[in-house]
Amino acid sequence: AAEAEAALFFSGNGLLAGAEPAAHCYCGHQFGSFAGQLGDGAAMYLGEVLGPGGERWEMQLKGAGITPFSRQADGRKVLRSSIREFLCSEAMFHLGIPTTRAGTCVTSDSKVVRDVFYDGNPKNERCTVVLRIASTFIRFGSFEIFKPPDEYTGRKGPSVNRNDIRIQMLNYVISTFYPEIQEAYSDNTVQRNAAFFKEITKRTARLVAEWQCVGFCHGVLNTDNMSIVGLTIDYGPFGFMDRYDPEHVCNGSDNTGRYAYNKQPEICKWNLGKLAEALVPELPLEISELILEEEYDAEFEKHYLQKMRKKLGLIQLELEEDSKLVSELLETMHLTGGDFTNIFYLLSSFSVDTDSSKLDDFLEKLTSQCASVEELKVAFKPQMDPRQLSMMLMLAQSNPQLFALIGTKANINKELERIEQFSKLQQLTAADLLSRNKRHWKEWLEKYRVRLQKEVESVGDADAWNTDRVKVMNSNNPKYILRNYIAQNAIEAAENGDFSEVRNVLKLLEHPFQDAEGFREVKEDEEEEGATAAAAACAEETRSRLPYCSKPPLWASELCVT
Repeated sequence: AAEAEAALFFSGNGLLAGAEPAAHCYCGHQFGSFAGQLGDGAAMYLGEVLGPGGERWEMQLKGAGITPFSRQADGRKVLRSSIREFLCSEAMFHLGIPTTRAGTCVTSDSKVVRDVFYDGNPKNERCTVVLRIASTFIRFGSFEIFKPPDEYTGRKGPSVNRNDIRIQMLNYVISTFYPEIQEAYSDNTVQRNAAFFKEITKRTARLVAEWQCVGFCHGVLNTDNMSIVGLTIDYGPFGFMDRYDPEHVCNGSDNTGRYAYNKQPEICKWNLGKLAEALVPELPLEISELILEEEYDAEFEKHYLQKMRKKLGLIQLELEEDSKLVSELLETMHLTGGDFTNIFYLLSSFSVDTDSSKLDDFLEKLTSQCASVEELKVAFKPQMDPRQLSMMLMLAQSNPQLFALIGTKANINKELERIEQFSKLQQLTAADLLSRNKRHWKEWLEKYRVRLQKEVESVGDADAWNTDRVKVMNSNNPKYILRNYIAQNAIEAAENGDFSEVRNVLKLLEHPFQDAEGFREVKEDEEEEGATAAAAACAEETRSRLPYCSKPPLWASELCVT
């Protein structure tokens, strides 16, 4: 009965006592251009709940139907995207990364038509509603509703010249979510607003540093997807990076790579600049721009390096050379196509006194987490039609101005690089690749050993230090993350009526740092066991798949999320 009641409320079919549904109006810079009014096109506030400790939680249904801001859309979400959001919100929380939470995921037999890849192949998908929970869903874009006509797009916010509302919003945000700042500067509004902007700058910098350290790519870092309290918000075409590639783009519709993994820190800084513009005149730009310049990069670098030291088990000393060791590790990972998560996870089993036979064993383990010749061929497969490419190259020669205007220079260079890599791969044997990878890793491990040696020399008890080091590493390097292929397996089973895989994956993501060898499949309640034969077969197939901590199978590279 309780489950039926929950399904009634959290599908949007029944109203909880005291709920006052509302949709939130905001604007945003999308892919760098001001888009004007956007707003919650598929999300509805139910209201706030006060927790036992006095903490406030806003509850929101995503996918419950049309809102005043749905524009041409139907306000619905489907099972596929809802499962991804549900699992990723929880994965991030258990990784210790600030995030909105997911409370429930309710699906139905109602269907909507979706063209998943925008390629003219629409299909029917189940309507699904996710309950989202956060202290607030206010975004940078919430303050952009006051924006006068944009000089590039001509679009403007719906509340131009309503500084009274901006003041009201600032008062609400600061007194509710930054009460210590409100108290400290109760008699000086500009100083109070500056302190608030400094705090959200630092929170955002730390948040992105956390993302970079687990290989998380958000996918759509528009200003309307940036939280005013520094949470990860709006899970769409996100992805955890498998093979380390600094230029990894997880969003299939991000053609220019604006939101690539290595661009996330600078993009979030750019977004803070847009928030600063949106706070004028309540916070003059000369003050906020100075804060952004002084605080953001320094806070990002500091937090990133602190976290990376923990991931490498450098728990005793903080040395100048550490950031070079980290960048050389990433460079080695990039050269060898190493799996970002698994290589970090393995490093805790390397020790200062690893002798040459143990070193060989360790190198075997490391190189087994590097990309195979087959995987590299898929990764570097040329993507452009050769005729299109040669036309572009001819244009670059004959009319450089026009070529520059088209703005595809970076894409062309990337494609030429792919072609070069791809042709080199044709000659490469698996044995050559292995010995090359071992050579790269051996070089880096030597530097790592020297650095660990300095740790040992600075402590009295080397054994106690090593125990602590391994403990710190194992609580900062997850064994399990929500890889795309794992989410995809769970989605396919669910689309066939079997939700046990979603529950399995959720259980796993709740303990990302644990060695879950003792982890067993969660069994559905008996009445749900009557799932169709197709679903049972699908689940059977899921069970015989790779362990959840494996680097992805070859088919996973074909997965495209838009």
